[in-house]
Amino acid sequence: MFPIVGRLKNDVLRAGEMSSPMKQHGFARISTFECVGHDQTSCRLRLDANDDTRAIYPFEFRFEVTYTIIARTLEIAVSVHNLGAGVMPAAMGFHPAFRWPLPYGADRADHAIVFERDEPHAISGVVGGLLARAPKPSPLQGKLLALRDDLFAEDALVFLSPESRMVRYGAAGHRSIDVRFPTMPELGIWSKPGAGFVCIEPWHGYASPEDFDGDLAQKPGMVLVEPGHEQRFGMSVTLDAPTTA
Repeated sequence: MFPIVGRLKNDVLRAGEMSSPMKQHGFARISTFECVGHDQTSCRLRLDANDDTRAIYPFEFRFEVTYTIIARTLEIAVSVHNLGAGVMPAAMGFHPAFRWPLPYGADRADHAIVFERDEPHAISGVVGGLLARAPKPSPLQGKLLALRDDLFAEDALVFLSPESRMVRYGAAGHRSIDVRFPTMPELGIWSKPGAGFVCIEPWHGYASPEDFDGDLAQKPGMVLVEPGHEQRFGMSVTLDAPTTA
């Protein structure tokens, strides 16, 4: 998700004198990337600013994502370069979806997400895709988020300041998946009720608060990338080792 995570109020991006339409999660997810390098275990993809992006996001950028497989781990590294002359506001989020249930024999109702640490703090509510003013109580019991469809009846679960930098997804007694996000300060968890997937989404940035309608550079959660600099983001997904008899 780039150059925004989540929605802007009225789906309008404001940057200086420019106002332009910007759909939820930005344009990177629907753009065509160029493959600029690959080998047997990795590939590097690139998206550069072009006439289409400049029409809605008036900044010169280079967005690169590298996927690398190391043993049972998929590492995903993103760099956002500011190639322009001014400060560039940007947000970046990952949006991986995992099967629910996982294909290891457990029932859907037995799946849970276990956080690295207790997460007792309130989470952010979502109203029309924007962050609600009023927080919501944490749905966790200690470190455990038992997955069920009604959790997502209103939208994603948004953790703006989670203590954890890793979560484990799966069912007790079966193979699981570890999602690590050491440099990503926020986390979203989302599904469509009844769907066969759950998204575990490390973010650096989030949707606009419902009362914010200002310039992108003042939007909460944005990274301000200086001219000639880059901002890096990363996460990894690890499949646990098979259980031996």
